[in-house]
Amino acid sequence: MQSFSNTLFADADATYQDARYVIFGVPFDATTTFKAGARDAPLAIRAASYNVETYLPFHDVEMPEILFHDMGDMYCDCVPDLVCGQVEDAVSDLLKDEKIPVMIGGEHSLTIGAVRAVAPKWYVVCDAHLDMLEEFRGSRFNHDCVTARVSENVENIVIIGPRSGTRDEFAEARERFHLYTADDVLERGMRSVLDEVGQMIGEDSVYLSIDADAIDCCMTPGLGTPEPFGLTPVDVRSVIRRFAKNAVGFDYVEVLPNDSGQTAVVAAHLIREFIAGHYCAHTE
Repeated sequence: MQSFSNTLFADADATYQDARYVIFGVPFDATTTFKAGARDAPLAIRAASYNVETYLPFHDVEMPEILFHDMGDMYCDCVPDLVCGQVEDAVSDLLKDEKIPVMIGGEHSLTIGAVRAVAPKWYVVCDAHLDMLEEFRGSRFNHDCVTARVSENVENIVIIGPRSGTRDEFAEARERFHLYTADDVLERGMRSVLDEVGQMIGEDSVYLSIDADAIDCCMTPGLGTPEPFGLTPVDVRSVIRRFAKNAVGFDYVEVLPNDSGQTAVVAAHLIREFIAGHYCAHTE
């Protein structure tokens, strides 16, 4: 029989019942503060995933060997706090069914709902921004408030790659959280940073969130809030490889597919890295 393309993530051929990993998209970007369009990312990332070989040599695994399912995209409400509630409900249902949630944004505010459902011991995020505002433009669920909201539920927070925020935000982040700026990573090297963070986390549970703008916008320009002088795709891949085994939830957010496709391609690769890394770490 001939094979046909579809709009789901490549190789996500398992049924929901059989799958260990479940992908879902949330095409929402209503609080975007610079360039809108992240709502188009789930479709663009899925499309990019079909141009990637099935074999991951680092993990020595073929993606079709892994049971994962793509539920498609959520029908979103219009108000950010309601959408966060929708995400929280969806992730809670996945956890009840013993699935590992893999969310494709959309904007970063979506992470708030996912983290509330997962309730991890640690929140590890790669991001160009600190996102520590109490409210912005009339909403406490603005994408500039993600870390502030997450910190209401998770005490242990690691932020890797920031290089944008107010003086007060940086002072508070250094006091309350484990902060590794893009300059810190450049000076120390990502391996040193991850060794230090790994010692702190140990075997604890992690929610891992990747904001696409953690990566230098000169490398992946398809971003709603681009910032130069950032991490590399290899840096972010190293974070995923180190903490995939600890993760009880994962998301990739803030891709704006208005470039030549490179940002969506990187996202597709890194989503696969997470799924394969977690699978190999938990398969004997």
